[in-house]
Amino acid sequence: MKWVGLTGGIATGKSTVAKLIRDLGLPVVDADHLAREVTKPGSVGLKKIVEEFGLSVLTPRGELDREKLGVEIFNNEQKRLRLENILHPLIRELRAVERRNLEKQGCELAFYDVPLLFEKNMDDEFDATILVYASQSEQRSRLRDRNGMAEEQIEARLRAQLSIDEKLKRADYVILNNGSLTQLKLNVQTVIGELSSS
Repeated sequence: MKWVGLTGGIATGKSTVAKLIRDLGLPVVDADHLAREVTKPGSVGLKKIVEEFGLSVLTPRGELDREKLGVEIFNNEQKRLRLENILHPLIRELRAVERRNLEKQGCELAFYDVPLLFEKNMDDEFDATILVYASQSEQRSRLRDRNGMAEEQIEARLRAQLSIDEKLKRADYVILNNGSLTQLKLNVQTVIGELSSS
């Protein structure tokens, strides 16, 4: 089975591309979904997070309050690394199970949707990588319009990511997303065609 990493910066349209790939009948494993699985109530992951960060990161219903935790770790490298040391081994284990299941089902091509593929140096875990790319002006516009972010929030989010030049160098395929949904669909189909034939 060909295992393909799918990534892209904030507001580039990575989630839309993942949906378009699913619409083509191809499996996409979502890293964010796996992160939610390993932190659901009663899980080892949630227990370890509470041990590390305290009960304040829980909602009144005993679920992980992602927003509170995000605020706590966003500008604190040490806390972010502690969280990653808890989550990443659990996610890696669940990802391996998902991949094995897809292989057992006879899938020839499967995707892993992961925001920080290059930032976490995961390139070597995949047979190929796809970067969903949108210009910074397009990203800014989407973050303002869709997410209602202020300029300083936008700047902080964009600065927190690996430079686009570095990502472009490392990606095997690039899907441009500066235009219409119709054009994006064509770009996705082109890359899927190339992956299927190589």
